[in-house]
Amino acid sequence: MAELSAIVDRLAGRFGTVGGEPVPLDGGITNRNFRVSFGARDCVLRLPGRDTELLGIDRGAERIATERAAALGIAPPLIAADEDCLLTEFLPGAPIDGDRLRADPSSAAHALRAFHDSGLELPVRFWVPDLLREYAFIVNERGGRLPHEYRSAMIDVMRITDVLPLTDPVPCHNDLLPGNILATDADPGHAVLVDWEYAGMGHRLFDLANLAVNNEFENHSQSHLLEAYFGEPPTPGRHAALRLMMLVSDAREAAWGVVQGVISELDFDFGGYADEHFARLRRGADDPRLKEWVDGATA
Repeated sequence: MAELSAIVDRLAGRFGTVGGEPVPLDGGITNRNFRVSFGARDCVLRLPGRDTELLGIDRGAERIATERAAALGIAPPLIAADEDCLLTEFLPGAPIDGDRLRADPSSAAHALRAFHDSGLELPVRFWVPDLLREYAFIVNERGGRLPHEYRSAMIDVMRITDVLPLTDPVPCHNDLLPGNILATDADPGHAVLVDWEYAGMGHRLFDLANLAVNNEFENHSQSHLLEAYFGEPPTPGRHAALRLMMLVSDAREAAWGVVQGVISELDFDFGGYADEHFARLRRGADDPRLKEWVDGATA
């Protein structure tokens, strides 16, 4: 609380008198988030967790991505990005209901397409094979233990990324959990994406797959997502590629849970989170259609 008070006092000197006590916001398993007003402006103040740079987070890239996404109308306006905090405008609203998102993912698809095609160059690369190697090194260095599923996940990811390599990187969000896709009260039909801390130059299909698997898209929703994003009915090759990248997304989430269990100070069951995603990855990798997807996948 002393850290929070010091940051709020400092920001008040720049942005106006604080209106009331900061209110903790639910959600977030990397950082601590608060709603606080400065002057007449309602804001979200985010304090990063410990050692988050070890997760592949680049705060400079986050700032650049947030600014561009806000300019595109798909993120809250950025107010300040200091070394120890991020301040954005609070937009009244709520995460898009999962059933609604699965029924019509077009707004989220259009938001991602706009960002991917924005021409933005971010100073960091986001590529899951790299992350898995880096996370494994950190866990071993910190005296942690890699679960036996970790090596299998690395093998699965390498098999998939051999057929879907990162040959044309674009700016990506890379963390499309349900809580990061909002509908605002002012424009409920328009998706707003928050939490750009994992932004980097990556594979556009990873963003689509990350959205699909984290929000439990079935075949119909996956097809609708691909059609909305590419502007044409999905080919079998694109559908196969999406299914494969959904496995890559689960490998990333599982590995993230493993490394967070070693470095995070937050009260969260990171081991259970990792186990959940390892299990979903295994179910997907054991699908009898996997070889067909690998043979037919096209970006």
